[in-house]
Amino acid sequence: MLGEKQKVIVLIGPTAVGKTKLSIEIAKTFNAEIISGDSMQIYKGMDIGTAKITETEMEGIPHHLIDIKDPTESFSVAEFQTLVREKITQIHAKGKVPMIVGGTGLYIQSVIYDYQFAEDKKDSAIKWELEQLANIKGIDFLYEKLQKVDPESAKSIHKNNERRVIRALEVYEETGKKFSDYIKEQSHELIYDVILIGLTMDRETLYQRINQRVDMMMNEGLLQEVQGLYHKGVRDTQSIQAIGYKELYAYLEEEVSLDEAVEQLKQNSRRYAKRQLTWFRNKMPVHWFDVTGDKFHEMFAEIFTYIAGKLK
Repeated sequence: MLGEKQKVIVLIGPTAVGKTKLSIEIAKTFNAEIISGDSMQIYKGMDIGTAKITETEMEGIPHHLIDIKDPTESFSVAEFQTLVREKITQIHAKGKVPMIVGGTGLYIQSVIYDYQFAEDKKDSAIKWELEQLANIKGIDFLYEKLQKVDPESAKSIHKNNERRVIRALEVYEETGKKFSDYIKEQSHELIYDVILIGLTMDRETLYQRINQRVDMMMNEGLLQEVQGLYHKGVRDTQSIQAIGYKELYAYLEEEVSLDEAVEQLKQNSRRYAKRQLTWFRNKMPVHWFDVTGDKFHEMFAEIFTYIAGKLK
């Protein structure tokens, strides 16, 4: 039918809730290909800390937007939006169902809603001036400026993320409009026929799973993975702001003990999970499934029935 929206399955939920395992079962059942909706799994060599799916775990299901950037490269929401929408079109053309799986709320939201981003002019004079200011006076100077003109954006952008700090200031100076206001004014119209599924579980159980996952990551060699990036000279980049990396960098810089770094990693992961749940509940019309404890396999059947009904 002309103008009919493309169907897209979206599986979201907080870290450690069990999205990976379920996504494979859904993909096998409904002939789907998976697009990563995680802003950090795009980076090569950052496998353990981002809980990146392994080749074995994929069970032959094609995965997209994993290992497409070096850790020294930046990555924007606008770039993610473009790449994912291209993948959705390509997967549909093969007669398969695209499924986005992840926990980065803004990134996923930018794809499925009619988000428009302010044009990023590569030769913008304002951008050039801001870059020169960063070189001369340092990123702290620009970040303080952003805090004054757009405190809301400053809260959501890490001060070491020079590209995003400059971008927010560029939009403000070019348009007179705060970047945070620009984001708020985005359309709330879904551009796909989205089957939006969310996994949740009892908070205490989730936090226990997060703590266990961190211990498992450490046993699997997370410290060695981070040391590898550190010794390659990867510093002050967007990738190293990821949870699991910034905490261990603090240890490698001898700012904290290893035990303190691991405890901070657990705490930051728990806080992130809480923020993820808040975002999804406030920003998107999610159909939630509680997968606490023994309910997990019971929920599989319910989820499959729900998806089957929506794919008709």
